[in-house]
Amino acid sequence: MRPLTTAAHPFTSAHTYRRWAYLIIGGALLTPYAVAALVLAGLITRGGTQNQPTPAAWALATVITLAALIATARIPSVAAAQHQLARALLHGPLDRLPDTPPAPGTRAALWLCLHTFTGLAVCLATMTGLTQSALLAITPLTTDPRTVAQGLTGPLLGLALLLSLIAAIALTGHLLALLAPHLLGPSPARLLADAQARARTLAERNRLARELHDSLGHALSVITLQSATAARLIDTDPDFARQALTHIADQARTATADLDHALGILREDTPAPTAPPPDLTHLTHLAQTASHTGTPLHLTLNGDPDTVPSLLSRETYRIAQQALTNALTHAPDHPLDLTLDITPRHLHLTATNPLPPRRPLSRRRTGGRGITGMQERAHLLGGTLTAGPHPATDPTHWTLDLTLNWKDTDTP
Repeated sequence: MRPLTTAAHPFTSAHTYRRWAYLIIGGALLTPYAVAALVLAGLITRGGTQNQPTPAAWALATVITLAALIATARIPSVAAAQHQLARALLHGPLDRLPDTPPAPGTRAALWLCLHTFTGLAVCLATMTGLTQSALLAITPLTTDPRTVAQGLTGPLLGLALLLSLIAAIALTGHLLALLAPHLLGPSPARLLADAQARARTLAERNRLARELHDSLGHALSVITLQSATAARLIDTDPDFARQALTHIADQARTATADLDHALGILREDTPAPTAPPPDLTHLTHLAQTASHTGTPLHLTLNGDPDTVPSLLSRETYRIAQQALTNALTHAPDHPLDLTLDITPRHLHLTATNPLPPRRPLSRRRTGGRGITGMQERAHLLGGTLTAGPHPATDPTHWTLDLTLNWKDTDTP
């Protein structure tokens, strides 16, 4: 049953008849070119004195037709129309490529010549095949003794001729559909340029996502903990609560500035932000914000943050910020040790905090994208980052280790 279905597919598929129509359109497009070229060639070669075109006239007419088609294909709208018509009627591999018409040129000219000349051949085959099939089908109704096919032989031959015509057209349309991506699809250079543009866009989107996640996530976590602390101590320690509220306002302004920076990058009609993003020189201020959330933070800074290349300094700051956010979110009120060692070509950041007691599964928070974002930052900078408890050494603490190396020249 399966081989029979496969054999019948060209005759029952809608693709066959759509491609048939596409080829007929090609023949119709070629007809005025061919007729005008034949008349012109006849006038040039024989001066209109003979009744039948000479071989030289046919050859000259073919050359004139090809020249006219090539000139037509150089019109930008023609290449776009051919592309859309092929996608609408041919289908096949061309549908899986970007909807980008080819530029007027050699490929568009080759396709127009192939479409029209193949279409003309299909038009002639269609007219001849359908006519002969119809004549053979009605042979039982004729009484002409010169009829070769009598009885059922004529209709059977007519059916066989019709099926052969459909099969030939199905094969021609299939081959044309396979060739269409090479002549009507985007060029390899265009595909490579589009892929590079998509990669750049995706990389920029991922970078902005990390920036928003780390900056806004940290600000919101700090604001949440500081507001809870202020509400708890507003009666017993109003001075501390007042300081916490002041820091909440500072964090809100910082979050607003970070959001404006990200939106300014996204909006094309907005001037580029001029304020530089925070870097390792702001690490001390970052550590101070933890003191108003009830989380003890001990910062150890060995080396000069100004010697770190600017890009590495900004990304390391974001990683430290996200490490603090994770500690505030998953282990509030537990001490956090943050150590940064800087040498002329190397930095090592370590963040360690005790693991909180295990919470019931129903109350356990689901993991976010913080660690993934930090690892992406480290990977893009050529560094290494690990995060998690160390069962072999200290299973009671969560440790984050970041290592970065760079050359003597500053990274832009």
